[in-house]
Amino acid sequence: MPRENFNDLMAFVIVAREGSFTRAAAQLGVSQSALSHTIRALEARLELRLLTRTTRSVSPTDAGERLLQTLAPRFAEIENELAELKSLSGEPVGSLRLTTAEHAATTVLWPALEKLLVQYPGIKVEVTIDYGLADIVAQRYDAGIRLGGQVAKDMIAVRIAPDLRMSVVGSPGYFAARPRPLTPQDLVEHACINLRLPTHGGLMAWEFEQDGREHKVRVEGQLTFNNSTQMLKAAMAGFGLAYLPSDMVSEALAEQRLEAVLDDWCPTFPGYHLYYPSRRQSSKAMAVLIEALRYRPPQD
Repeated sequence: MPRENFNDLMAFVIVAREGSFTRAAAQLGVSQSALSHTIRALEARLELRLLTRTTRSVSPTDAGERLLQTLAPRFAEIENELAELKSLSGEPVGSLRLTTAEHAATTVLWPALEKLLVQYPGIKVEVTIDYGLADIVAQRYDAGIRLGGQVAKDMIAVRIAPDLRMSVVGSPGYFAARPRPLTPQDLVEHACINLRLPTHGGLMAWEFEQDGREHKVRVEGQLTFNNSTQMLKAAMAGFGLAYLPSDMVSEALAEQRLEAVLDDWCPTFPGYHLYYPSRRQSSKAMAVLIEALRYRPPQD
């Protein structure tokens, strides 16, 4: 293919990925009209319609999606190789795309990135907060962060945090008007704050265990959120019970803004792991990120 055609192919990839001519033009540093002309010329050359345009969005046609799936990984490989070549002469450089849940991003990922990015200014990181179990290969992420039990067996996984314990908490004001639950089944009589998961479009079940037996409870309440920070705020405001990581509520418990119940029933899950599909795809930027995140148990 003639070399001059690479620019319009790259422009198409960026428009399709951004879903917007405005954002794509800003990223490319060109005008929207010039970018539209480039895409129309590409469609004319290929004799295919690649994008469906509406007043609100832009999305690939079937042909456009096929071309996007073909081009995007190859351009990414070229970008990674160029970054690797640059890193041969000095410090690690390159871009990393990561997907993780909010709690892991706040407690594990950001503390590591805050130091790493200062040390290596040539590394760029894009973080997507998502409670769904993203297909990191299909969605072109370099790596993901999830609890150990959620990582597929065909992935390479590196532990980056200790095991995670859950807690059920409510405010003193909430408990002043209601008896404390003594078993998970008692939760059906309480106002509970739900977390919606995109994976199945449903609400997360609260998991408990005792004497080696697991119990899952579907709870009800006025409030449902898709992030844990708002659940914590609602619990402290007295709107009900919340099921949250223990480290997330420890400060509020110490300050008596929250009280914990069902401690004997609350489970511990395998801690967060960074996972990725293949060591062969691991760049120097990924290598330094792994070492920055790697969990090292406290020494006795």
